Amino acid sequence: MECKNKQIISMLKVLLMMILMIMGTQTHAQLSSDFYAETCPSLFPAVRRVMQRAVAKERRMAASLLRLFFHDCFVNGCDGSILLDDTSSFRGEKTAGPNNNSARGFEVIDKIKSRVEKLCPGVVSCADILAISARDSVLLLGGPRWSVKLGRRDSKKAGFSAANSGVIPSPFSTLKSLINRFKAQGLSVRDMVALSGAHTIGQANCVTFRNRIYNESNINLSFALSKRRNCPATSGSGDNKKAPLDIDSPTRFDHSYYNQLLDKKGLLTSDQVLFNGGGTDSLVVTYSRSLNTFYRDFVRAMIKMGDIKPLTGSHGQIRRNCRRPN
Repeated sequence: MECKNKQIISMLKVLLMMILMIMGTQTHAQLSSDFYAETCPSLFPAVRRVMQRAVAKERRMAASLLRLFFHDCFVNGCDGSILLDDTSSFRGEKTAGPNNNSARGFEVIDKIKSRVEKLCPGVVSCADILAISARDSVLLLGGPRWSVKLGRRDSKKAGFSAANSGVIPSPFSTLKSLINRFKAQGLSVRDMVALSGAHTIGQANCVTFRNRIYNESNINLSFALSKRRNCPATSGSGDNKKAPLDIDSPTRFDHSYYNQLLDKKGLLTSDQVLFNGGGTDSLVVTYSRSLNTFYRDFVRAMIKMGDIKPLTGSHGQIRRNCRRPN
Protein backbone atom coordinates (compact mmCIF):
# COMPACT_ATOMS: atom_id res chain seq x y z
CA MET A 1 0.00 0.00 0.00
CA GLU A 2 2.84 2.35 0.96
CA CYS A 3 4.60 1.60 -2.35
CA LYS A 4 1.41 2.36 -4.28
CA ASN A 5 1.02 5.71 -2.47
CA LYS A 6 4.60 6.61 -3.38
CA GLN A 7 3.88 5.85 -7.04
CA ILE A 8 0.77 8.06 -6.95
CA ILE A 9 2.72 10.90 -5.33
CA SER A 10 5.47 10.51 -7.93
CA MET A 11 2.94 10.64 -10.76
CA LEU A 12 1.32 13.75 -9.27
CA LYS A 13 4.71 15.46 -9.10
CA VAL A 14 5.36 14.69 -12.77
CA LEU A 15 1.89 15.98 -13.68
CA LEU A 16 2.46 19.18 -11.70
CA MET A 17 5.79 19.75 -13.44
CA MET A 18 4.12 19.31 -16.83
CA ILE A 19 1.42 21.84 -15.91
CA LEU A 20 4.03 24.36 -14.79
CA MET A 21 6.00 23.88 -18.02
CA ILE A 22 2.86 24.44 -20.10
CA MET A 23 2.03 27.57 -18.11
CA GLY A 24 5.60 28.81 -18.59
CA THR A 25 5.36 28.57 -22.37
CA GLN A 26 1.77 29.78 -22.60
CA THR A 27 2.68 33.47 -22.89
CA HIS A 28 4.48 33.09 -26.20
CA ALA A 29 1.97 30.52 -27.45
CA GLN A 30 -0.78 33.11 -27.03
CA LEU A 31 0.91 35.53 -29.42
CA SER A 32 0.05 34.83 -33.04
CA SER A 33 -0.22 36.76 -36.29
CA ASP A 34 -3.89 35.78 -36.68
CA PHE A 35 -4.93 36.65 -33.12
CA TYR A 36 -7.57 39.14 -34.34
CA ALA A 37 -8.55 37.26 -37.50
CA GLU A 38 -12.11 36.76 -36.26
CA THR A 39 -12.54 39.54 -33.70
CA CYS A 40 -11.10 42.39 -35.82
CA PRO A 41 -10.47 41.24 -39.41
CA SER A 42 -10.00 44.78 -40.75
CA LEU A 43 -7.30 45.68 -38.20
CA PHE A 44 -4.26 45.68 -40.50
CA PRO A 45 -5.77 47.85 -43.28
CA ALA A 46 -7.14 50.25 -40.67
CA VAL A 47 -3.70 50.74 -39.13
CA ARG A 48 -2.04 50.97 -42.53
CA ARG A 49 -4.32 53.79 -43.74
CA VAL A 50 -3.54 56.00 -40.76
CA MET A 51 0.15 55.17 -41.02
CA GLN A 52 0.26 56.00 -44.72
CA ARG A 53 -1.18 59.45 -44.09
CA ALA A 54 1.11 60.12 -41.14
CA VAL A 55 4.29 59.09 -42.97
CA ALA A 56 3.26 60.92 -46.15
CA LYS A 57 2.87 64.07 -44.06
CA GLU A 58 6.21 63.58 -42.27
CA ARG A 59 8.64 60.83 -43.27
CA ARG A 60 10.46 61.10 -39.94
CA MET A 61 7.33 59.86 -38.16
CA ALA A 62 8.13 56.31 -39.25
CA ALA A 63 11.40 56.41 -37.30
CA SER A 64 9.66 57.96 -34.29
CA LEU A 65 7.07 55.18 -34.09
CA LEU A 66 9.68 52.46 -34.56
CA ARG A 67 11.62 53.99 -31.66
CA LEU A 68 8.47 54.08 -29.49
CA PHE A 69 8.09 50.33 -29.86
CA PHE A 70 11.74 49.75 -28.96
CA HIS A 71 11.53 51.96 -25.86
CA ASP A 72 8.24 50.34 -24.84
CA CYS A 73 9.59 46.80 -25.03
CA PHE A 74 12.80 47.56 -23.12
CA VAL A 75 10.87 48.86 -20.09
CA ASN A 76 8.97 46.01 -18.41
CA GLY A 77 8.14 44.38 -21.74
CA CYS A 78 5.98 45.22 -24.76
CA ASP A 79 2.92 46.37 -22.82
CA GLY A 80 2.11 49.83 -24.22
CA SER A 81 3.22 51.50 -20.97
CA ILE A 82 5.18 54.19 -22.84
CA LEU A 83 1.87 55.56 -24.17
CA LEU A 84 0.47 56.38 -20.72
CA ASP A 85 0.24 59.97 -19.51
CA ASP A 86 0.92 60.92 -15.88
CA THR A 87 -1.90 60.20 -13.43
CA SER A 88 -2.47 60.94 -9.75
CA SER A 89 -1.16 57.47 -8.89
CA PHE A 90 1.88 57.12 -11.18
CA ARG A 91 4.26 59.09 -13.37
CA GLY A 92 4.37 58.15 -17.04
CA GLU A 93 7.48 57.18 -18.98
CA LYS A 94 7.24 60.05 -21.45
CA THR A 95 9.33 62.39 -19.29
CA ALA A 96 11.92 59.77 -18.30
CA GLY A 97 15.44 60.63 -19.44
CA PRO A 98 15.58 58.48 -22.60
CA ASN A 99 12.16 59.77 -23.75
CA ASN A 100 11.94 63.37 -22.57
CA ASN A 101 11.76 65.82 -25.49
CA SER A 102 12.49 62.99 -27.93
CA ALA A 103 9.76 60.32 -27.79
CA ARG A 104 7.04 61.31 -30.23
CA GLY A 105 4.27 59.97 -32.43
CA PHE A 106 1.72 59.53 -29.65
CA GLU A 107 -0.95 61.41 -31.60
CA VAL A 108 -0.60 58.94 -34.49
CA ILE A 109 -1.20 56.03 -32.12
CA ASP A 110 -4.24 57.94 -30.80
CA LYS A 111 -5.64 58.23 -34.32
CA ILE A 112 -5.07 54.55 -35.03
CA LYS A 113 -6.67 53.55 -31.74
CA SER A 114 -9.70 55.77 -32.41
CA ARG A 115 -10.18 54.22 -35.84
CA VAL A 116 -9.76 50.67 -34.56
CA GLU A 117 -12.15 51.27 -31.64
CA LYS A 118 -14.88 52.28 -34.09
CA LEU A 119 -14.37 49.05 -36.00
CA CYS A 120 -13.75 46.66 -33.10
CA PRO A 121 -14.58 48.26 -29.71
CA GLY A 122 -12.56 46.99 -26.75
CA VAL A 123 -10.76 44.29 -28.74
CA VAL A 124 -7.30 45.45 -29.86
CA SER A 125 -4.65 46.51 -27.34
CA CYS A 126 -2.53 49.63 -27.60
CA ALA A 127 0.54 47.41 -27.22
CA ASP A 128 -0.42 45.51 -30.38
CA ILE A 129 -1.22 48.73 -32.26
CA LEU A 130 2.29 49.92 -31.42
CA ALA A 131 3.78 46.65 -32.70
CA ILE A 132 1.87 46.90 -35.99
CA SER A 133 2.77 50.56 -36.45
CA ALA A 134 6.46 49.71 -35.97
CA ARG A 135 6.26 47.10 -38.73
CA ASP A 136 4.37 49.48 -41.04
CA SER A 137 6.93 52.22 -40.34
CA VAL A 138 9.66 50.02 -41.77
CA LEU A 139 7.54 48.84 -44.67
CA LEU A 140 6.40 52.32 -45.72
CA LEU A 141 10.02 53.47 -46.02
CA GLY A 142 10.92 50.60 -48.31
CA GLY A 143 12.00 48.06 -45.71
CA PRO A 144 11.06 44.41 -45.22
CA ARG A 145 7.63 42.98 -44.42
CA TRP A 146 6.96 40.47 -41.65
CA SER A 147 4.01 38.91 -39.84
CA VAL A 148 3.49 40.70 -36.52
CA LYS A 149 2.71 38.43 -33.60
CA LEU A 150 -0.30 39.75 -31.67
CA GLY A 151 -2.25 39.08 -28.51
CA ARG A 152 -0.54 41.43 -26.07
CA ARG A 153 -2.57 43.25 -23.45
CA ASP A 154 -1.94 46.70 -22.00
CA SER A 155 -0.24 47.62 -18.76
CA LYS A 156 -2.35 49.45 -16.18
CA LYS A 157 0.61 51.54 -15.03
CA ALA A 158 3.82 53.06 -16.36
CA GLY A 159 7.41 52.46 -15.30
CA PHE A 160 9.03 55.89 -14.91
CA SER A 161 11.74 54.59 -12.56
CA ALA A 162 12.39 51.57 -14.76
CA ALA A 163 12.72 53.79 -17.85
CA ASN A 164 15.31 55.85 -15.96
CA SER A 165 17.20 52.83 -14.63
CA GLY A 166 19.48 52.39 -17.63
CA VAL A 167 17.61 49.53 -19.33
CA ILE A 168 17.27 51.66 -22.48
CA PRO A 169 20.72 51.96 -24.10
CA SER A 170 22.22 55.43 -24.09
CA PRO A 171 23.54 57.15 -27.24
CA PHE A 172 26.86 57.37 -25.36
CA SER A 173 27.05 53.60 -24.74
CA THR A 174 30.19 51.52 -25.05
CA LEU A 175 30.00 48.27 -27.00
CA LYS A 176 30.10 46.25 -23.78
CA SER A 177 27.22 48.27 -22.37
CA LEU A 178 25.13 47.77 -25.52
CA ILE A 179 25.73 44.03 -25.47
CA ASN A 180 24.76 43.81 -21.81
CA ARG A 181 21.61 45.92 -22.23
CA PHE A 182 20.36 43.76 -25.09
CA LYS A 183 21.41 40.53 -23.39
CA ALA A 184 19.31 41.52 -20.37
CA GLN A 185 16.29 41.49 -22.70
CA GLY A 186 17.13 38.08 -24.13
CA LEU A 187 18.58 39.56 -27.33
CA SER A 188 21.88 38.40 -28.83
CA VAL A 189 24.81 40.42 -30.13
CA ARG A 190 23.58 39.73 -33.66
CA ASP A 191 20.11 40.97 -32.70
CA MET A 192 21.65 44.13 -31.26
CA VAL A 193 23.68 44.96 -34.37
CA ALA A 194 20.70 44.24 -36.64
CA LEU A 195 18.29 46.34 -34.55
CA SER A 196 20.82 49.19 -34.51
CA GLY A 197 20.26 49.29 -38.26
CA ALA A 198 16.97 51.05 -37.49
CA HIS A 199 19.20 54.13 -37.37
CA THR A 200 19.13 54.05 -41.15
CA ILE A 201 16.10 56.33 -40.65
CA GLY A 202 15.38 59.15 -38.22
CA GLN A 203 17.22 62.01 -36.59
CA ALA A 204 19.09 62.77 -33.37
CA ASN A 205 19.38 65.90 -31.24
CA CYS A 206 22.68 67.78 -31.02
CA VAL A 207 22.94 67.04 -27.29
CA THR A 208 23.25 63.32 -28.09
CA PHE A 209 26.16 63.64 -30.55
CA ARG A 210 27.95 66.85 -29.47
CA ASN A 211 30.69 65.02 -27.59
CA ARG A 212 31.29 62.69 -30.52
CA ILE A 213 31.77 65.38 -33.17
CA TYR A 214 34.01 67.55 -30.95
CA ASN A 215 35.97 65.10 -28.81
CA GLU A 216 36.12 61.61 -30.31
CA SER A 217 38.95 60.50 -32.59
CA ASN A 218 37.33 57.57 -34.42
CA ILE A 219 35.35 59.92 -36.65
CA ASN A 220 35.71 61.15 -40.23
CA LEU A 221 36.98 64.73 -39.90
CA SER A 222 34.97 66.22 -42.75
CA PHE A 223 31.85 64.52 -41.37
CA ALA A 224 32.52 65.95 -37.90
CA LEU A 225 33.12 69.45 -39.28
CA SER A 226 29.89 69.36 -41.26
CA LYS A 227 27.91 68.42 -38.14
CA ARG A 228 29.56 71.14 -36.04
CA ARG A 229 27.99 73.81 -38.26
CA ASN A 230 24.57 73.02 -36.82
CA CYS A 231 25.58 71.78 -33.37
CA PRO A 232 27.49 74.35 -31.25
CA ALA A 233 30.17 73.11 -28.87
CA THR A 234 28.67 74.92 -25.89
CA SER A 235 26.33 72.79 -23.81
CA GLY A 236 22.85 74.28 -23.67
CA SER A 237 23.30 75.98 -27.04
CA GLY A 238 21.38 74.33 -29.86
CA ASP A 239 20.81 71.15 -27.87
CA ASN A 240 17.69 70.25 -29.84
CA LYS A 241 19.06 70.97 -33.31
CA LYS A 242 18.77 67.83 -35.35
CA ALA A 243 20.86 65.80 -37.77
CA PRO A 244 19.95 62.66 -39.72
CA LEU A 245 21.34 59.39 -38.37
CA ASP A 246 21.89 58.27 -41.95
CA ILE A 247 23.32 61.03 -44.16
CA ASP A 248 22.88 59.14 -47.44
CA SER A 249 19.24 58.00 -47.30
CA PRO A 250 17.60 59.25 -44.09
CA THR A 251 14.06 58.43 -45.21
CA ARG A 252 14.70 55.04 -46.82
CA PHE A 253 15.02 51.84 -44.81
CA ASP A 254 18.16 50.35 -46.34
CA HIS A 255 21.65 49.30 -45.18
CA SER A 256 23.59 52.51 -45.88
CA TYR A 257 23.87 53.03 -42.11
CA TYR A 258 26.44 50.24 -41.98
CA ASN A 259 28.44 51.69 -44.86
CA GLN A 260 28.65 54.94 -42.93
CA LEU A 261 30.10 53.08 -39.96
CA LEU A 262 32.83 51.67 -42.21
CA ASP A 263 33.69 55.28 -43.13
CA LYS A 264 33.65 56.38 -39.46
CA LYS A 265 30.55 58.48 -40.04
CA GLY A 266 28.39 57.07 -37.28
CA LEU A 267 26.53 60.01 -35.74
CA LEU A 268 26.19 58.62 -32.22
CA THR A 269 28.91 57.09 -30.08
CA SER A 270 26.67 54.03 -29.73
CA ASP A 271 26.61 53.74 -33.53
CA GLN A 272 30.34 53.89 -34.20
CA VAL A 273 31.27 51.45 -31.39
CA LEU A 274 29.71 48.74 -33.57
CA PHE A 275 32.65 49.19 -35.94
CA ASN A 276 35.66 50.18 -33.91
CA GLY A 277 37.97 47.18 -33.75
CA GLY A 278 35.63 45.11 -31.59
CA GLY A 279 33.73 41.85 -31.88
CA THR A 280 30.87 43.30 -33.94
CA ASP A 281 33.01 44.63 -36.81
CA SER A 282 32.38 41.55 -38.96
CA LEU A 283 28.59 41.87 -38.62
CA VAL A 284 28.73 45.51 -39.72
CA VAL A 285 30.75 44.46 -42.79
CA THR A 286 28.26 41.66 -43.53
CA TYR A 287 25.25 43.98 -43.36
CA SER A 288 27.01 46.67 -45.39
CA ARG A 289 27.52 44.13 -48.19
CA SER A 290 24.17 42.33 -48.09
CA LEU A 291 20.84 44.11 -47.81
CA ASN A 292 19.00 40.80 -47.73
CA THR A 293 21.04 39.51 -44.82
CA PHE A 294 20.38 42.70 -42.89
CA TYR A 295 16.65 42.50 -43.63
CA ARG A 296 16.52 38.85 -42.58
CA ASP A 297 18.28 39.44 -39.27
CA PHE A 298 16.41 42.67 -38.57
CA VAL A 299 13.04 40.95 -39.00
CA ARG A 300 14.08 38.06 -36.75
CA ALA A 301 15.28 40.48 -34.10
CA MET A 302 12.10 42.59 -34.27
CA ILE A 303 9.92 39.50 -33.78
CA LYS A 304 12.15 38.40 -30.90
CA MET A 305 11.99 41.86 -29.31
CA GLY A 306 8.20 41.83 -29.62
CA ASP A 307 8.19 38.69 -27.44
CA ILE A 308 9.71 40.49 -24.45
CA LYS A 309 7.44 39.88 -21.43
CA PRO A 310 4.05 40.55 -23.04
CA LEU A 311 0.94 40.66 -20.88
CA THR A 312 -1.48 37.99 -22.05
CA GLY A 313 -4.54 36.09 -20.91
CA SER A 314 -6.16 37.84 -17.94
CA HIS A 315 -3.14 40.03 -17.20
CA GLY A 316 -3.38 43.75 -17.95
CA GLN A 317 -6.31 45.16 -19.91
CA ILE A 318 -7.42 46.40 -23.32
CA ARG A 319 -7.26 50.17 -22.90
CA ARG A 320 -10.01 52.19 -24.54
CA ASN A 321 -7.70 55.20 -24.60
CA CYS A 322 -3.99 54.51 -25.01
CA ARG A 323 -3.05 57.45 -22.79
CA ARG A 324 -4.78 56.25 -19.64
CA PRO A 325 -5.86 53.03 -17.90
CA ASN A 326 -9.55 52.14 -18.06
